[in-house]
Amino acid sequence: MITDRKGEPEPDPELRDQETCHCPRSGSDLRRIQEDPTPRFPTLEYRSAIADHLEKEIRPYVPDAWVDESKTRIGYEIPLTRQFYKYVPPRPLAEIDAEIKQLESTIQELLREVTS
Repeated sequence: MITDRKGEPEPDPELRDQETCHCPRSGSDLRRIQEDPTPRFPTLEYRSAIADHLEKEIRPYVPDAWVDESKTRIGYEIPLTRQFYKYVPPRPLAEIDAEIKQLESTIQELLREVTS
């Protein structure tokens, strides 16, 4: 861990990472949209949710990890791939192989024209 002159942890930019932490939602959060939700961070329920996430999900793998509270923010992730992805099975291998052989013969023919 890197520390400053006072012994306080100092971030190493090369090791910086992001985590998605599911924070608690109260009834008031669901009914209104706040332009700046930052005032929620000092509340006990949010701080304990972040601390619990750090202890359960991160510290088992990175024991000296810590949260820079000044960089904490609330955001939303919308995984579009997960919502709209439609599986399309690959073409049969024989069909792909036949197409490759056809393209190879076309390339060989074009090369013969150029070298002749």
